[in-house]
Amino acid sequence: MIPLSPQPGRAAIPVTPVAPTGRANWHWRVGFVPALYLAALVVLSFAHTFIATWYWLAVHLLMLGAATNAILVWSAHFTSAVLRVPALPHRRGESIRLVVLNAGVVLVLVGGTTDWPWTGVVGAGAVFAAVAWHLCWLVARLRAALPARFAVTAHYYVAACCALLTGIPVGAWMLVTDDAARDRLILFHAHVNVLGWVALTIVGTLFTLWPTVLRTRLDDGAPAAARSALPTAVTGVVLLGIGVLAWWPVLAAAGLGVFGAAVVITAVPGLRTAWRKPPSSFAAWSIAAGVGWLLVALGVDAVAVLSASDAHEAVGGFGDVLTPLLVGAVAQILLGALAYLMPVVLGGGPGAVRERSELFDRHWAQRVAMGNTALVVFVLPAGPYVRIAVSLLLVVALLQFLLPAARVLLKRR
Repeated sequence: MIPLSPQPGRAAIPVTPVAPTGRANWHWRVGFVPALYLAALVVLSFAHTFIATWYWLAVHLLMLGAATNAILVWSAHFTSAVLRVPALPHRRGESIRLVVLNAGVVLVLVGGTTDWPWTGVVGAGAVFAAVAWHLCWLVARLRAALPARFAVTAHYYVAACCALLTGIPVGAWMLVTDDAARDRLILFHAHVNVLGWVALTIVGTLFTLWPTVLRTRLDDGAPAAARSALPTAVTGVVLLGIGVLAWWPVLAAAGLGVFGAAVVITAVPGLRTAWRKPPSSFAAWSIAAGVGWLLVALGVDAVAVLSASDAHEAVGGFGDVLTPLLVGAVAQILLGALAYLMPVVLGGGPGAVRERSELFDRHWAQRVAMGNTALVVFVLPAGPYVRIAVSLLLVVALLQFLLPAARVLLKRR
């Protein structure tokens, strides 16, 4: 019998070790991968003065490394759950996909930070192959499944894969060419990959994940909202992609507005759920803050596009959008989701799950408040020393997630 550390005024709770399942072993192994990319971001934050392309590297460590690995793992998990399809007896296919994906990610990072651009092109091809394989797997699971209430979640993942498969070749092309269309290609690549791949996956997942994080029942309007938000979000991504490629700013801004409407449709049942069961954990508040920052980023992006005289100026102003979009929205939602999911899927029984969750929730109010306050100061006009100081606070907030994650993964029974 292994006692948990007692809370004040409570006796220790005995925890009987439970043999890990195959699912728990799988998530234990793959849980290290996003954490390693996030740890690399911490290292980069201290070594960036020695790396000329540090900003590009930071974006791709987060988006292509941490977020894409998490999406491939958890979209497969949620697809099987919502479709109620029996788990496969082995995970060889998923394992090979992740190996191919991460080999490609490493090659892309090397190609983008060195004078070997074709290395990056080969890596982009490997990432493309892994995501295309994942797309085929999703379609096969949808075809094999009986009608399910939230099968639309898997359709979000299918649409997100299609978006990334559209954006990858554009990114590979830019590694080896530098022509007059480069600015428009940058805008297309960034928007389609961030909104089409990551944000669309987030929107599709939160319908079922959010009430689970709050440990309450699903809102009655969530299924209808999920079905309505999908074509709205896809329409927004298509309009945005066409708008930036052709440089029609009004169309691009309209696409951002339509995508924002899809996020609002998602948020309405989420707000009703939170009103019924207020959030009280790091995972819940991190996810909620991330959705708020996503709406802020979409608004800032639309203003930046409409106020730019040409695509080149829009690229220059896109840096103001990336911080709230990547740090405020993507990173916070990713950390919040992992903080909830990792304790649950690693097995060991209710006591072990509670113990891990308590680790992730330590000082959660300070972490959420510090990270978001620092981010607000960072995006506002401020001097360089102020920005350096608040950047360090953001790194501290990331470390406060990584340390319990490392403890959970390394000390798993």
